[in-house]
Amino acid sequence: MNSLLLTGGRVIDPANRFDASADLLIVDGKVAALGRDAAAQAPADVEKMDVSGLVVCPGLIDLHVHLREPGQTSKETIATGTAAAARGGFTSVVCMPNTIPAIDNAGTVALIRERAAKQGVVNVFVTGAITNGLAGEELAPIGGLKRAGVVAITDDGHCVQNNELMRRACEYAKMFDLPVMDHCQDYSLVTDGVMHEGYWSTALGLRGWPSAGEEMIVARNILLAGLTGARIHCQHLSAAGSVQLIRDAKKRGVPVSGEACPHHFTLTDSAISGSEKFWAEDGKNLFSTLNAQLSTRNYPEWPNYDTNFKMNPPLRSARDREAILEGLADGTIEILCSDHAPHCDYEKEVEFDYAPFGITGLETGLALSLMQLYHTKRLSLPDLIAKYTLAPARLLRLPKGTLAPGADGDVTILDPDREWSFDRNDTVSKSLNNPFYGWRLKGKAVGAIVGGKKAYVEQTELAVV
Repeated sequence: MNSLLLTGGRVIDPANRFDASADLLIVDGKVAALGRDAAAQAPADVEKMDVSGLVVCPGLIDLHVHLREPGQTSKETIATGTAAAARGGFTSVVCMPNTIPAIDNAGTVALIRERAAKQGVVNVFVTGAITNGLAGEELAPIGGLKRAGVVAITDDGHCVQNNELMRRACEYAKMFDLPVMDHCQDYSLVTDGVMHEGYWSTALGLRGWPSAGEEMIVARNILLAGLTGARIHCQHLSAAGSVQLIRDAKKRGVPVSGEACPHHFTLTDSAISGSEKFWAEDGKNLFSTLNAQLSTRNYPEWPNYDTNFKMNPPLRSARDREAILEGLADGTIEILCSDHAPHCDYEKEVEFDYAPFGITGLETGLALSLMQLYHTKRLSLPDLIAKYTLAPARLLRLPKGTLAPGADGDVTILDPDREWSFDRNDTVSKSLNNPFYGWRLKGKAVGAIVGGKKAYVEQTELAVV
């Protein structure tokens, strides 16, 4: 039998409301025991790992990842993307369908699942397209995609503009018990905007992307969820109005949910100007745990128009950022994810208007979440972990997100107080389009166990005994 015993750690399992110092035993890829009796039940040849002083939790799930394979392997591959996920503490990722060709048929689903089984170091779950070719014109074969194994449908990177078509997609999704994940963007309002419409877009002379362009589709989705009963999940929320709409809808029992990405609750649109005020525009020090660092000005400064700050939806105002943080704190926004969107250097090294939207995020997402939510006391550690484990597993009906005996042996080991710098030379992603290089971060994953096997272990932190 293959077996692994983690000893001495603080085990947090939000699904079972477990938070205590305990040992965890994994045998043949499954959780065999948790608690005082785990060591006694371990086989004689068990591999032991001392995790004293560290946190052990169910393997983190990233609900929103672009692996770029097939068709865009110059940006990322299943192998490199899953390696970056493991480095960031994620044992499962959910890949988006905007590949080339799009994931709109059973054959492409089978291709990705086969490659992930051979080349991936973490679990890869596949989403299928809502419409053929992500074109927004005719429905993809949703039933066939479900039979092929997709866990949700989405046209992420695109948004279905035809409301009648979206209604039919929701009806089919309800029939096949699939959540609909939607990139909320009204094209007629957003037009060719490249950054948040506000003071900084005017000052920098860049075309604005108004918050209403997101809020309009969030409102549409709430109405359709109420009409059809389908579970609609609004992706990468960025606007204060979107948070309030979802908050009100959930109070009425509408089956709608939302997710937030660390860049939207860490940065504001002033970062594009190169302004130092981006981190304290609302009069608060976002990194209250790193006062000494900031007082010595030991933080990076960026030039104007840095395309690594260009994403969709865009970085928004301090008011919007605060609303996202409040939505996470009060439970309106249930899920944290990265929206990991790798691009080649040459694609980003152009004028701001012409650069593609998106940044990488698998390796920094946990640290930024800990800094902005846990170290600022907005969320307890169990509540934060639940947004990366229990909540995404529940939304997608995945057999993950728990350390109950018999569950899959997917485990994340993290040090919430570890301070480290994110260096572009250390990333294992194929792409380098990330705005957080040079940041002093607090909180780090030091181990990722997938099915009882070590996908990533930081040897300086973990001792095998």
